[in-house]
Amino acid sequence: MEAQTLYATGKRKTAIARTWMKPGSGKITVNGKDADAHFTTNAARIIMRESLKITETLESYDVDIRVIGGGITGQAGAARHGISKILAGLDPEMRQKLKANGFLTRDARVKERKKYGQRGARARYQFSKR
Repeated sequence: MEAQTLYATGKRKTAIARTWMKPGSGKITVNGKDADAHFTTNAARIIMRESLKITETLESYDVDIRVIGGGITGQAGAARHGISKILAGLDPEMRQKLKANGFLTRDARVKERKKYGQRGARARYQFSKR
């Protein structure tokens, strides 16, 4: 009998991470590559593994992540969100730990749109008095 594979979607900024998790040895793959090969910065690697470390399940599950959009940090945050959602569904005790650290909340901060008549979202064109 095949082990049950769990699925969740995580989001951060414009990145979307589709996450599958099954019992295993702790192998994490992102877009078919090893997680450390995909996430080049140390900060992104830490962000992605945070929820597994807090729940002490780093060596218990194999995680497969398909992530699209955004940059490295956004993708790492989306991966963490997806992993956290799966872990929260497994055990109520894990859910409390994840919720206390804010990993189950979708971070709603996104880039503010540029407004017409302005140079950017908040920046105006330079004013000339004369």
